Amino acid sequence: MQKQIINNWQTFIFLRNGIGSKLVFAICAVLCLTPWVSPPVALLLGLTVAQLSGHPYLHLNHKATHWLLQLSVVGLGFGMNLHSAVKAGSQGLGFTVISISMTLLFGLILGKWMGIDRRTSFLISSGTAICGGSAIAAISPVIRPEQKQISAALGCIFILNSAALFIFPWIGAELNLTQSQFGLWCALAIHDTSSVVGAASKYGPQALEIATTVKLARALWILPVAFVASLLFKNKSGKVSIPYFIGFFILAMVLNTYVPQIALISQFFIRIAHMGLSLTLFLIGAGLSRQVLRSIGVKPMLQGILLWTGISLAALYAVMHFAGD
Repeated sequence: MQKQIINNWQTFIFLRNGIGSKLVFAICAVLCLTPWVSPPVALLLGLTVAQLSGHPYLHLNHKATHWLLQLSVVGLGFGMNLHSAVKAGSQGLGFTVISISMTLLFGLILGKWMGIDRRTSFLISSGTAICGGSAIAAISPVIRPEQKQISAALGCIFILNSAALFIFPWIGAELNLTQSQFGLWCALAIHDTSSVVGAASKYGPQALEIATTVKLARALWILPVAFVASLLFKNKSGKVSIPYFIGFFILAMVLNTYVPQIALISQFFIRIAHMGLSLTLFLIGAGLSRQVLRSIGVKPMLQGILLWTGISLAALYAVMHFAGD
């Protein structure tokens, strides 16, 4: 028994040291590029690595996930039809406007009632309303929060975002949602684009097309929300990060719709995009270390859960009763 404990401890020490940590990380990252690891499994693998061996390149994680996700979304555009995307986007426009407005309003009221500082509350509300970590990164220079406030908001959003990747497909199957309904629900209620695309791709191709299109249209609301934030926090000099990659996503759909020859290479781009998505989710999971989880705080986490539960249930009711098939 004592020998087994010593062996387990030695294994743990090996995993935590520099060489062992990098080796485990590299093996898991490569596995995520194979067809055997789906996006949800990739996220779970990343979470496991974060707790056992740690992320040896944590300082590069934000930039890597940022670019990988954008390139993956553009690649998925080569498998989508522009006319179907426009139809999906117009169908989701009304739902998007209402959901963003109500989420921000409810989030601010909830944060004030719970006694959470305004900046943390606004970051969590913006991340829930628009597009998770991307919204928080874009809004932060405008409202100028402290680093601990940004960390608390990001940690809260990423944990709930990770849970959504597993919970939403299961609920969709239990309620027999159509692909159209599920894609719209994902786009309205899941925080980050990575988990929206991951959950929708697991549900079906039509769900993926609708979810990606509506989600990216939702991401454009970063600009008006940032303007509102500058008024609320009295800051006229804050710069906003504009999601230019959405233009390349639209270009990819245009090429796929009007240039038949692109079909010769489109499947290659789509395959690379799915690999990139799995790797992105692995990196997001690997970034959720114990330190990140401890930094959130009970009240911000509770605000995030209540806000996300509210928008998820409201969006689910809306798509089941008012969205077309």
